[in-house]
Amino acid sequence: MSADEILVTQVQELAARLVAARTSVEQRFVGQHEVVEQVLAAVLAGGHVLLVGQPGLGKTMLVETLARALGLDSQRIQFTPDLMPADILGSEVLDVLPDGTRSFRFIEGPVFTQLLMADEINRASPRTQSALLQAMQEREVTVSGQHRPLGRPFHVLATQNPIEQEGTYPLPEAQLDRFLLQVDVDYPTRETERDILLATTGLEQGDAHQAFDSESLIAAQRLIRQMPVGETVLDAILDLVRACRPGSDEAAGFVSESLIWGPGPRAAQALMLVTRARAVLNGRFAPTLEDVEVMAPPVLRHRMALSFAARARGDTVDAVISQVVGQRLNGQKAA
Repeated sequence: MSADEILVTQVQELAARLVAARTSVEQRFVGQHEVVEQVLAAVLAGGHVLLVGQPGLGKTMLVETLARALGLDSQRIQFTPDLMPADILGSEVLDVLPDGTRSFRFIEGPVFTQLLMADEINRASPRTQSALLQAMQEREVTVSGQHRPLGRPFHVLATQNPIEQEGTYPLPEAQLDRFLLQVDVDYPTRETERDILLATTGLEQGDAHQAFDSESLIAAQRLIRQMPVGETVLDAILDLVRACRPGSDEAAGFVSESLIWGPGPRAAQALMLVTRARAVLNGRFAPTLEDVEVMAPPVLRHRMALSFAARARGDTVDAVISQVVGQRLNGQKAA
């Protein structure tokens, strides 16, 4: 078999396994198909996810179910204002050995796992949030001058409540940029909520079944990076990201009026990866402009900030993204 034929076969096998994983997750996290798709795409791309939504929408349960379906070791941290960096990273303790000698022993914190759930991440102080920066970017932490590698794979799935501001700290822009996607979890439709009631209030509830393990997930993440991306999709990604930067020659006038800062190259990298992942999730061998359109909002919304005038007008980041997508992609679709 040629290299292209081998790649096609591997993508087909991965797509079948992803169907099993997606079905398994949706047995418990009922009805939120787009949310499940976006979170799975982010994990396939090797990134971290910020889940934003009101309380009681199942964000915590989604993360727990995903860990089971992907076969990953997981830990959960409930972020609070008094949480310290050592509570996340771990610390050294002094041991007294039987012969009377003393030595330091490192006790690993919950960050030493494969899937870390950071619950209500914006409730921790900036000092504690900064403890995650190195872990999220470099997959290692430095404690007492020693570099300690984390688990492989390593993903942070953080939750955030958008309506409670008392006792919270805004996430710094550098940390936000390290999340591959911001996935907004909205209220379910009436039919979906009916299905949730029927599925979760009886004696038996659906449970997730393991479809991956750590080795097969790492292999899938490598495969995603081997998938081809057409010139049309590549140009669309570049056009879209660059058009969202205020002051840029490629940005429309309304962008410079509405935004004070926009996405950097990391956003384009993220969009390249998650469009490939979404293509596989939908049984395709290469991403299309539709993948770019669908994945642009979760990639860009946490990497842009509205100006004061735009907030006063009632504008939203998603509305700006939608307008830019409409201008930049509609012409390419027609062509």
